[in-house]
Amino acid sequence: MKEYENAVEIRGITKRYEGFTLDNVSFDVPKGSIMGFIGQNGAGKTTTIRSLLNITNIDGGEIRLLGLDHTKDEIKIKKRIAVVFDELPFHDLFNAADMARIFEGLYPEWDNAVYSAYLDRFKLPLRKKIGQYSKGMKMKLQIACALSHNAELLVMDEATTGLDPVVRDEILHIFMEYLRDGERSILMSSHITGDLEKIADSVTFIDKGRILLTGCKDVILETHGILKCGRDEIGNIDPVDVISVRKNEFGTEVMISDRGNGYCKYGGAVIDPASLDDIMLYYVHKGEMGWS
Repeated sequence: MKEYENAVEIRGITKRYEGFTLDNVSFDVPKGSIMGFIGQNGAGKTTTIRSLLNITNIDGGEIRLLGLDHTKDEIKIKKRIAVVFDELPFHDLFNAADMARIFEGLYPEWDNAVYSAYLDRFKLPLRKKIGQYSKGMKMKLQIACALSHNAELLVMDEATTGLDPVVRDEILHIFMEYLRDGERSILMSSHITGDLEKIADSVTFIDKGRILLTGCKDVILETHGILKCGRDEIGNIDPVDVISVRKNEFGTEVMISDRGNGYCKYGGAVIDPASLDDIMLYYVHKGEMGWS
């Protein structure tokens, strides 16, 4: 058993750029779970991930990975984690066999048998140049490398973007297998919320460098709802329940934060379940009345 409760602990991290600030970001990824890190492009997902990997130096806050300080223990941490980026970081002239030789020298627990099994499963040629791979093949090669050294934490930065649904489904299934022993964890940055609805245990929403919402995915989906009413009825909705209001030609849709209470409070109202896409959209417009 590893002596840590959370695979990732981020406490109040701040990073300032001209025109953008990562502002007091905090969340945890419990050990043995998948967290979906969600937000539109430019929201701060990649800056947060680069910060926890110590690629970007933060201006303030604290980050711990696998119970260790992300800067003081950086070398120890990086032997025990794996990262998959949206763009392949391997040189086009290398092939899959070259990558095995490179990673074998980097990771003490590199397992060539596991790597070969993934190459067979993904139908990846051993000697073909990486530059001749399709986008899907390149992503599968990254994942094969990431999962072949017994990493305790897998960090994904928009890794399924641009892949077709069949390939994405195959990769999501492999991630579920990866977590089965309860000792491994995944932080998965994505704006494809449908994937995260399938596999994530918890989600964190970020927008304009700030965390809007974080918590158990199922609880977030169960509690939020979209209340539908006429434009003249919006005044009957208690402002404390409202995330934001969207008007359309047919009436008004109100995101409320407590669907169960809404059924009691607004008897007879139509309150539809909300998807992660819906929740992200309404939270981005939080505080706005009547956006469309």
